[in-house]
Amino acid sequence: MGYTIAEKILKNHLVFGEMKKGTEIGIKIDQTLTQDATGTMAYLEFEKMGIDRVKTEQSVAYIDHNTLQCGFENADDHNLIRSAAKKYGVYFSSPGNGICHQVHLERFSKPGKTLIGSDSHTPTCGGLGMLSIGAGGMDVAAAMGGSPYYITYSKMLKVELKGNLKPFVTAKDIALYILSVLSVKGGVGYIIEWGGEGIKNLSVPERATITNMGAELGATTSIFPSDEVTRNFLKAQGREEDYIPLSSDIDAVYDKVITIDLDTLEPLAACPHKPDNVKKVSELRNIKVDQVCIGSCTNSSLLDMLKVAKLLKNKHIKEGVSLSISPGSKQVLTMLSNCGALSDIIGSGARLLECACGPCIGMGFSPNSKGVSLRTFNRNFEGRSGTKDANVYLVSPETAVASALTGYICDPRELKDFPVVTLPDTFLIDDTSIIPPASVEEAKTIELIKGPNIGDIPDSVPLKDELKAAVSLKVGDHITTDHIMPAGAKILPFRSNIPKLSEFCFNVCDTEFSTRAKEMGNSFIIGGVNYGQGSSREHAALVPLYLGVRVVIAKSFARIHAANLINVGIIPLTFKNTDDYDKIDLGDILSLSDIKEGIKKGSLTLVDETKGEKIELVCSFTERQLSILDYGGLLSFTAKGQ
Repeated sequence: MGYTIAEKILKNHLVFGEMKKGTEIGIKIDQTLTQDATGTMAYLEFEKMGIDRVKTEQSVAYIDHNTLQCGFENADDHNLIRSAAKKYGVYFSSPGNGICHQVHLERFSKPGKTLIGSDSHTPTCGGLGMLSIGAGGMDVAAAMGGSPYYITYSKMLKVELKGNLKPFVTAKDIALYILSVLSVKGGVGYIIEWGGEGIKNLSVPERATITNMGAELGATTSIFPSDEVTRNFLKAQGREEDYIPLSSDIDAVYDKVITIDLDTLEPLAACPHKPDNVKKVSELRNIKVDQVCIGSCTNSSLLDMLKVAKLLKNKHIKEGVSLSISPGSKQVLTMLSNCGALSDIIGSGARLLECACGPCIGMGFSPNSKGVSLRTFNRNFEGRSGTKDANVYLVSPETAVASALTGYICDPRELKDFPVVTLPDTFLIDDTSIIPPASVEEAKTIELIKGPNIGDIPDSVPLKDELKAAVSLKVGDHITTDHIMPAGAKILPFRSNIPKLSEFCFNVCDTEFSTRAKEMGNSFIIGGVNYGQGSSREHAALVPLYLGVRVVIAKSFARIHAANLINVGIIPLTFKNTDDYDKIDLGDILSLSDIKEGIKKGSLTLVDETKGEKIELVCSFTERQLSILDYGGLLSFTAKGQ
């Protein structure tokens, strides 16, 4: 039996366990990336581990999220990360150099290698055959220290593309279509491999758009073959030596296969407030548009921007529409400027933003009250834009431009003049904004720069055998990490200050939660289906830990968030019978006994002492996860020499 692409990479990097589906494996990590919204905690955790130097082949720290500097906090975070990178052997991508996934795709990604990043959209680099996985900051810190990355050996899902995309139908539409088929939880437990004749005409940036959006499916990661398209991209980036051919064996076995006929696709949009709420753009005609945002790690490549420039040339956006453009990297912005395309974009009335995440995480350019915002981004969760009552749609750059020009949601095929764009044979290479680390000797003299907003990591709490506490919060299905720990310009500056950050925890759901949880001391949270989907931000686990949350009971969990809960010492448990969710209310007093034995067996009995109910709970932890919980979290576990 042959191997899939992912299986080949996993086999070559396996250091713990067996290649048996459903079991835990540990893999060697070649590269890591961090960004500034998650990076400060990752480097504080690395410092706490007491390791002098990163042990990966390449680690890169990016400044791309917290770039709006309205006070000292974000700049202080940048200084901490800069000093940590220099001291610990990490390359530092300066503010303005670009979005981590776009820059990493351009300058560092390598087919056949492994990458984990403290950002859920790290799978972007799967667009050129790299096994790239989003993870919590603590897992990234451990990998930088040389520890394997532990995951459940995934099932394999093959998406076979046939045919060719028609004019104005894009890679973004492919990504939205698969979301409509699988839903935001349909990829859980799978690695998705894209193949078939239809991929031959997809460039690396287009492939990266698709693998980027795979994070919204809940998949472990997504990956494309490394072929001549990959070679040409790497050659144009001056990195042809990084190329290796990589494809699945002809007799590889997949657990599931989906076929998509590209000839039948048409422009699509994800409607508020979920990436899988997908409809045809033609069905949404005449919805008035207030704002359009083009960019983010999903659609900010040179290819995307050149198409946008051609469509906007000699045209002007509709009165009353505000259009923002965020190039994904300094390379993209400079090349747009050099070829004159930037002038075409600015001449249309568009507002040029810096090469950063920006509006995607509510860091500026929020919509008006009840505004309709079309975005080429990957998430449209309620309130994520920074405006709670905004209606955000996810679309392709082509649909975004058509809508900005007409003032309503518009099928781009109505523009008729299809922009034919090809990638250059040579990209502009300027890595002066990527700062190399200090030498080993020089590093010994470097101290981490910690401003007054830089706090401590919450203390771990070793596992106890009994717990009696109240329910501090009950929430519904599809609670995202944006619900748990919102982003945005007002909150992101406190990413390094857990006590201050705790004031905003679950504010989207319940403004009294933080105060109530503090008063309770220890508490339970009750959740629904796919609890913790979305961003990899470990703050969504660290802050509840600080507030005294000891157990989260849900109908089901998103992969990264469940791992983050375990890493900080919070126990994620699921209902054996999901109907039992309805039996528990806010404020109920719950108790668990024989916890250590129960989580080993995978079965515990919860007693609702307020109602006199007994509820069966289940879990499935590996021996390593049990040990992490026993120590009270990954940092304590690592400090004990594990």
